[in-house]
Amino acid sequence: MKKILALLFATALCGAGTPALAQLGGLQRLPTLPSLPTLPAASQDTSRTVRQIERNVLAPLDLQGLRQRTIDELLASNRERYERDPSGELMLRGELSLYSPSATVLDAARTAGFVVLRERVLEALDVRVVVLRAPPGSSTAAALAALRAMAPEGAIDFNHVYTGSGAAPEPATPAAPIVGSTAAPSSSGIRIGLVDGALDTRHPALRNADIRLRRCAQAPRVSPHANAIASLLVGNAGAFHGVVPQATLYAADVGCGDSAVDAIADALGWMVLERVPVINVSLVGPPNRTLEQVVHAVAGRGHVIVAAVGNDGPAAPPLYPAAYPGVVGVTGVDPRRRVLPEALQGPQVMFAAPGAQLAVAAGEREYAAARGTSYATPLVAGLIALRLREARPDAAARTLDALAREAIDLGAPGRDTVYGNGLVGESQRIDPLALR
Repeated sequence: MKKILALLFATALCGAGTPALAQLGGLQRLPTLPSLPTLPAASQDTSRTVRQIERNVLAPLDLQGLRQRTIDELLASNRERYERDPSGELMLRGELSLYSPSATVLDAARTAGFVVLRERVLEALDVRVVVLRAPPGSSTAAALAALRAMAPEGAIDFNHVYTGSGAAPEPATPAAPIVGSTAAPSSSGIRIGLVDGALDTRHPALRNADIRLRRCAQAPRVSPHANAIASLLVGNAGAFHGVVPQATLYAADVGCGDSAVDAIADALGWMVLERVPVINVSLVGPPNRTLEQVVHAVAGRGHVIVAAVGNDGPAAPPLYPAAYPGVVGVTGVDPRRRVLPEALQGPQVMFAAPGAQLAVAAGEREYAAARGTSYATPLVAGLIALRLREARPDAAARTLDALAREAIDLGAPGRDTVYGNGLVGESQRIDPLALR
């Protein structure tokens, strides 16, 4: 079985698959971001497993259009829930987000016909994010203009929806509610956060990890994207290992809040409350004034937000939160150290990390190959978490400076808009075929 899987991955890496994978070139020694794991003994159906791995490795890749396809599918599935903003970005229909509005502004909004839908209190930041519903008969855009006229200095925006920055390793499947956490508390002192969808901690890669969950009120629907990211961070199952398997993972499920601005803000506030110094966000979307203020408040406390730059293409407009000041934007490279052709470029890129042919948790007990800036981000977040044990602005700055000095300079000399400060993680090397 192991020889079959090793041969399959070697064939894929040597360019024998589709044209989309031809640029990956020959088999190389990769950083210790999890390479092909030895599949657990519980996977006995050899032919089924090989077919599943083959499908994920050799399937055509079209990440550059994935985000727009995702937006189109969500709109088609529920137009009463979603709509596009004037720029074509996805948002919750009729909803507006406000950053710590005053009582005077809220009173004026109620008088004008707005209704308070939700209020997220971020205790550790002394911040509130309030979501209002537009008055009856008003478009969301017109309602936003009216609110901004009431409070010209306020941070008021649409309630945008953010999506994963990489294809899920396999389609989502319904799952029973996940109750309880995982292993005994970690004694390493390393804390790392994940803002994404719901996890299935029953997967072998996560079963031995120390994970603290912030769940939705309703029964969660497992996110393959979130499970894959979590496995890259703290996965620990035999030969399969994440970047910081000894860390405690604080995982906030924002999927039940449609991964909208207020749900992400609430998750970030929880991370601050739990004193999590490094937070992985592999979600991308448009600029948003409310989210920007929350991110600014979190970063100002010394917490490091590590975010994927996105896969819309090198000439695409910046995506957020990666492009906000103070956020560590991460791009991905292939095994030949070439930037992924679908990765965004720009001044928001701070580091590059391996982002192709990465083994991740998939399905109930399987593994698959993943690609995209989503999957490069956990390597950078993990390397930062190994050094930054508490959230302090001075310590965060020193940690990032040290990582930049150690990075392998790629592209133009010095920091550039393609690779940032350079590639990190290659000092930790492992041969995928050594995992026998």
